Amino acid sequence: MTVITNIEDLRVLAEKRVPRMFYDYADSGSWTEGTYRANESDFQRIKLRQRVAVNMENRTTAVKMVGCDAKMPVSIAPVGLTGMQHADGEILAAKAAKAFGIPFTLSTMSICSIEDIAAATQAPFWFQLYMMRDRDAMARMIERCKAAQCSALVLTLDLQVIGQRHKDLKNGLTAPPRPTLANIVNLMTKPRWCLGMAGTKRRSFGNLVGHVKGVSDMSSLAAWTNEQFDPRLSWPDVEWVKQQWGGKLILKGIMEVEDALLAAEHGADAIVVSNHGGRQLDGAPSSIEALPPIVDALGSKLEVWMDGGIRSGQDVLKAWALGARGTMIGRAMVYGLGAMGEAGVLKALQIIHKELDVTMAFCGHTRLAEVDRSILRPGTYPT
Repeated sequence: MTVITNIEDLRVLAEKRVPRMFYDYADSGSWTEGTYRANESDFQRIKLRQRVAVNMENRTTAVKMVGCDAKMPVSIAPVGLTGMQHADGEILAAKAAKAFGIPFTLSTMSICSIEDIAAATQAPFWFQLYMMRDRDAMARMIERCKAAQCSALVLTLDLQVIGQRHKDLKNGLTAPPRPTLANIVNLMTKPRWCLGMAGTKRRSFGNLVGHVKGVSDMSSLAAWTNEQFDPRLSWPDVEWVKQQWGGKLILKGIMEVEDALLAAEHGADAIVVSNHGGRQLDGAPSSIEALPPIVDALGSKLEVWMDGGIRSGQDVLKAWALGARGTMIGRAMVYGLGAMGEAGVLKALQIIHKELDVTMAFCGHTRLAEVDRSILRPGTYPT
């Protein structure tokens, strides 16, 4: 672990250890992958202003995100199939997040269940909800979140229909995965992963199989999900979720000022400026480009966060300087998990925190609350 110095090191190791179909699922975008690439490259265009002769002692990156304490303005994003990057992946990521001191978000399409995470961490976590046609199933899932003492619900709004993800199509990524010759041969080169999966009972979608009417195994799940993602999702549905939930509600997938203002009108406590990691609408702007106008339009009405393209603590600091009061990381977590399990996720968080802390110091600040756009060189950041 001493030779791993950045998130890219973890990505390279994860690519070697995770089966191709699951690695590509996490590390790809839709169509041409233009938006997926822009999420990361647009951060690199933003330049920082270095300050000197400033007292850099007693630095802190601690914040609150919808009332939850966080060691830095970062939370683990919901990522489907995390438990296929590494055996019991969601449990391991949740444990790493708790140990480091940031929030963890469990996806509806996770391998480990809501109850698995609650039993393994004994710490509040967030749950991400996809809106399905079966409202009774949604109501029951929300009740399970309450029973597990989840502290916030993250409603994802940008998956009414699924984007065309070419790598998933070519790899035959289905539920259950199609046993093509190429996939079988590739699995034979991943003994570490195979050994881990052989040692766990968690290999299906834990939040759905056995919990949703008519879904008893992976085959019946595929038919159910193909019919259930709800293209009719609208703002009255958001109100319904808020009424059912009654707690902190975070709306994920906002990319335009109009939708951000509607989110505020419909009772969101926070929004996540997000293009789903470039996996939905290819040709949309990067999340960091979309962020400033939304921040300016909302003012202090609610917390604005962002995700997409964050690969370093510098990216977190740039997002904060542009008004994001929190960020979510998905791929950086997945790389760490695929590379080294729980220790890899913890390593990823340590790397991001160190980069955030040191860069903040070089920019002349000791507290994140003091950081604003003045740390960025004019003309290099979106407005």
